[in-house]
Amino acid sequence: MTVARLVGITYYPVKGCAGTELPEAELTSTGLLHDRTYAVADEKGDLRWQWGDPGLALITPELTEGELTLRAPGRDPVRADGADVHDWLTEVLGTPSTLVRPPAGNNGRLHLVSRASLDALNHRITERGATPLPMNRFRPNLVVDGWDTPHTEDGAARLTIAGTELAFTEDTIRCAITMVDQRTGRRSGPEPLRTLADYRRADDAGVAFGAYFEVRRAGKVSIGDEVVVTSGASGSSA
Repeated sequence: MTVARLVGITYYPVKGCAGTELPEAELTSTGLLHDRTYAVADEKGDLRWQWGDPGLALITPELTEGELTLRAPGRDPVRADGADVHDWLTEVLGTPSTLVRPPAGNNGRLHLVSRASLDALNHRITERGATPLPMNRFRPNLVVDGWDTPHTEDGAARLTIAGTELAFTEDTIRCAITMVDQRTGRRSGPEPLRTLADYRRADDAGVAFGAYFEVRRAGKVSIGDEVVVTSGASGSSA
């Protein structure tokens, strides 16, 4: 029997910006430690998102010993606590922008996607002559490999990773952000939404891909940890 394992851990210190891959991470009662602690807002205070501002994908946050630094191609890095961070964001994005801390209630969920789900999607995409997509289009926190059945995450009511326990909360309804190329920071498309619409419609809510989980038992997880479905879809346990 194939053993499912954790093969990807990514957190996003600034909501909408590039993620940072980690070899290990702390899962807390509010989610992945330091995930989406900051966000970028417009002049009205509304949070910017990648479809409206795809250049966010090219901003790479770096969190070291509690200090956040932002980097972007062709720009000097800037510290988040510096007086010029807002000017820096405005220049990078080409529109008035500020770095903010969103309400704590925006955090607390882990986004998990399996490689089996991506492989199944990419098989359909390539069948129609389009280019397969990388996992980063879906911006997951956790990536699991080893499940034989695509979308096992949808039916995993409970799962454990090392000493942690996660509980399913809801399917991830996908939006236009999945059509932003995370490498170039440019809008692309129509994939994956075109193909997902063929077989992953979620009632009137759009299309689903991946799942959200809440942390029921906190602890540390590492790349290579076994992932075990303890209740939910039959036959999906490792």
